[in-house]
Amino acid sequence: MSEAEVIKRSKVAVTRSLLIRDLQRIGLVEGMTVIVHSSMSRIGWLCGGPVTLISALQSVLTPSGTLVMPAHSADVSDPADWENPSVPSPWFHDIYQEMPAFDPRRTPTFGMGRVAETFRSFPDVRRSNHPIYSFSAWGADRDALISRHPLDDGLGKDSPLGKIYDRAGYVLLIGVGYGNNTSMHLGEYLSGKLEMVERSSPVRMKGRRQWVTYQDGDYHEENFEAIGKAFEASQPGSAVFRFRRIGQAPSILLAQRAIVDFTARYIKEKSEESK
Repeated sequence: MSEAEVIKRSKVAVTRSLLIRDLQRIGLVEGMTVIVHSSMSRIGWLCGGPVTLISALQSVLTPSGTLVMPAHSADVSDPADWENPSVPSPWFHDIYQEMPAFDPRRTPTFGMGRVAETFRSFPDVRRSNHPIYSFSAWGADRDALISRHPLDDGLGKDSPLGKIYDRAGYVLLIGVGYGNNTSMHLGEYLSGKLEMVERSSPVRMKGRRQWVTYQDGDYHEENFEAIGKAFEASQPGSAVFRFRRIGQAPSILLAQRAIVDFTARYIKEKSEESK
């Protein structure tokens, strides 16, 4: 959506002070651990752009809290796996030879949006070391969350998602739906029904670039909207989620552990029903 279209659809200029008010109203508080997924265009015309949203989130959480965003780079991977678009197979050899190794400081995010890409380079933000499933974090538990991100099962129990789960953290969806809720992949993993596949990426090990192969889940986020709606219906009036608008964006704050556990149970039950 162009900036002109966003301005036309905006009722007011969305400012930092307005965002802070809305974030507090939805339930964000000092000291919370939260992973944020957002759509800039759904918020409305934002005075200061993504920097304003990140600053507002940090102000509410304070340094005693922890702010996390996905910093995925799915393009740092085997070109044979690429779809929408794919590339001609005669190109593969050159890609294998020349693709830069993943670098947490330099590799841009891919398809994560302006807010996540801006957050990646913010002062005091650090990024985990996974070629396709990295996360950026700021705040009190930053280092604990991003350290030792394993290559295998990059969205599993030992990933930053699993560490947010262990800390009873939250998910904040600003203008996006459950299809963008990366934490639900942890539910897929914990269901025990996730099929595993091999992937490969260029990384730097012992000072040299090399392609490494690792185990990954065959994830299915296309099912997340249906799972999310079933989650909401299963707990009417529950305190595990809250709905508000942040700027003009319909938003949800929910307990990460609740949606992860529900996703795992839902997938297990559906798998049993299909037998």
